[in-house]
Amino acid sequence: MDWDKLRIFHAVADAGSLTHAGDKLNLSQSAVSRQIRGLEESLNATLFHRHARGLILTEQGELLFDATKTMAKRLETASARIRDSEEGVYGELRVTTTTGFGTLWLAPRLTKLYEQYPNLKIDLMLEERVLDLPMREADVAIRMKEPSQADLIRKRLMTVQMRLYASRGYIDKNGWPETIEEISEHRLICQSLRSAQVGSAAVMVQKLMTHNPRSLLTVNNYFGVLQGVLQDLGIGVLPDYVTEDFPDLVQVLPNEDTSGVPVYLAYPEELRHSQRVSAFRDFVQNEIFTHRKNMKELGKI
Repeated sequence: MDWDKLRIFHAVADAGSLTHAGDKLNLSQSAVSRQIRGLEESLNATLFHRHARGLILTEQGELLFDATKTMAKRLETASARIRDSEEGVYGELRVTTTTGFGTLWLAPRLTKLYEQYPNLKIDLMLEERVLDLPMREADVAIRMKEPSQADLIRKRLMTVQMRLYASRGYIDKNGWPETIEEISEHRLICQSLRSAQVGSAAVMVQKLMTHNPRSLLTVNNYFGVLQGVLQDLGIGVLPDYVTEDFPDLVQVLPNEDTSGVPVYLAYPEELRHSQRVSAFRDFVQNEIFTHRKNMKELGKI
């Protein structure tokens, strides 16, 4: 098959429109249309259904689009590796992690990384969905469980505990709960059980719910839970890494800790020699070391 025609087909399938693909490729609509017809003739197959709202891939078109997406990802990987400098770190690095860890722990520390590598561009993708690293949906992942995908280099960074925290202002106003049963006299702030979260956190929330908290605030990420706790709203279920940066939080019911949540850093085997990945990996490992040292000094681990 003609590589140029495949490139144009991929752009059309991705855009769903001859016009939009032409704009992206700096080609006229008629030139794009001719290339698609030529590809369909060479394959003896119809690749698109045409209708008023745009183009829809046929079954054969879907098969070819799956192949060109894989090709595009592979070419992107090759391009990134070629651009990696042996003497410096620059270019884009796509990092995925959870909303809570990304907003509460990672993002506040990136200043140090940029001071060391000012030409690095970080695309930070915060979501609970596990992105496909071998398919290059991201370059590096930090996740709250060991990755199951093959062909990944993985490094265990630390273990996180889910714990109960409140502000001093809330405790001064509402008192300390001495037992878990006394949660019934307090407002609980937590992630909804419908939200994606680590299993140990869900177990803790389920246990707390059986004691009928007086009031409840649920948020779909830990950043929102933390904001509620800081505003004296109630007792929150939070990962213990937040307490280094928010020392005014006080732990409530310390005997109700969950089982540890492992935190892993992972990246594709093919990026083993990437200077950007190595720089980010070393930065995170150094920050974890400093974080654990500070937590020990504070008596929190």
